Amino acid sequence: MDKFRMMFQFLQSNQESFMNGMCGIMALASAQMYSAFEFSCPCIPEYNYSYGIGLLVVPPIWFFLLGFVLNNNVSVLAEEWRRPTGKRKKDPSILRYMFCSIAQRSLIAPAVWVSVTLMDGKSFLCAFSVNLDIDKFGNYTLIKGLSETERIKLLAKIPCKDLFEHHEIRVGASRYIKCISQACGWMFLLMMTFTAFLVRAIRPCFSQAAFLKTKYWSHYIDIERKMFDETCKEHAKTFAKVCIHQYFENISGEMRNLHHHSSKDDSDSEVDDKRREEDKLLGIRVQDDMNKALWNWHTCKPALALRKEQINVENDAKLHGDANGAGNGFANGHTHNDGKKEWAVYYSKV
Repeated sequence: MDKFRMMFQFLQSNQESFMNGMCGIMALASAQMYSAFEFSCPCIPEYNYSYGIGLLVVPPIWFFLLGFVLNNNVSVLAEEWRRPTGKRKKDPSILRYMFCSIAQRSLIAPAVWVSVTLMDGKSFLCAFSVNLDIDKFGNYTLIKGLSETERIKLLAKIPCKDLFEHHEIRVGASRYIKCISQACGWMFLLMMTFTAFLVRAIRPCFSQAAFLKTKYWSHYIDIERKMFDETCKEHAKTFAKVCIHQYFENISGEMRNLHHHSSKDDSDSEVDDKRREEDKLLGIRVQDDMNKALWNWHTCKPALALRKEQINVENDAKLHGDANGAGNGFANGHTHNDGKKEWAVYYSKV
């Protein structure tokens, strides 16, 4: 069990490697599904083309959509695209980078399916058998005297060896169409490989600074979402724990009065534990406040401009201003320490 837990944590921490592994598994699954798939051409002129082309097109579309479904970054992309602007502007280049990254991984399994299907040639034979010129196979007498409708019905039976009586003609036609299908398969592989080569070769020709910027902020959006979810989960856990403790403390007040003999060390440890739990709440102790915080996070995310000095000054003014001044007997939060800080700044300017 520990090994599975370590593996799961590794996959979570290395999401990019995990998604690449998922794409590889989907590619192998697509090839295995095709090998296990029972190809059954209807051998009817009205359905041969639809069945053959549908087998070539529909499963790749399904694999492509499945790649989007299994990719966790799709929800991140949709959320970033649809969120209100608020204090943080949206960069279209980041959205394009995320979409292209998802699409590239999702195209692997469809490409494998199309390649395997074209190399096998059965779908091509089923789809284009009615377009064959049987004169090329040296038996014109087979269709001599047949009407156009009867000729098409006869050619549509070529993919089905149980329905087509002339074995030599069927073998010749099958080899001819499979040869064309395999040529299309190799052209497809060459085109995909050449496109991937162009993408990798042309990318360094453009500004790497812009690429690094979009890559950095796309990773930031993903990590920020994970950190926010983890923080919310930790806060919810602490909030529930504190609520439950307070509930039992309220209803069992009489029982707690019977245990005054408890040691002082235990009481001190309980106080320390409560302080730790209070720190985890981050000052949010009311349901309405939490709802407001979540709503503000969605509608108006904070700007990505962290200034340490400004934040420290604002926090000191807000959190320790009035309270610190009142406690030390000074009005408006002005203490000796503040005066020393102002004098030091003034002296440094001189």
